[in-house]
Amino acid sequence: MKNNLYKIYLGILVLMPIVLVILPADFFDTGETICFSVMFFDKQCYACGMTRAIQHLIHLDFLIAYSYNKLSVLIFPLLMMSYYSEVKRIFNKI
Repeated sequence: MKNNLYKIYLGILVLMPIVLVILPADFFDTGETICFSVMFFDKQCYACGMTRAIQHLIHLDFLIAYSYNKLSVLIFPLLMMSYYSEVKRIFNKI
């Protein structure tokens, strides 16, 4: 049973980046913000724009990503290393 859950989790982990690559780069560019800092204090936090920036980095739009959030160029490699280690960890459990 536990092995099947790991397989499902690994499948989701493998499917997520494929879905993000298939989605257009500007998929998250429109819509209302869900940031509590903006909603309650009308002030942007350090993570504001990170989702849009990471989506643009996935599609190699570096200038647009940098304009959304300057920290995205640091966060994206860390995110990729974390993602790789999680996939490797789950794959070793199966």
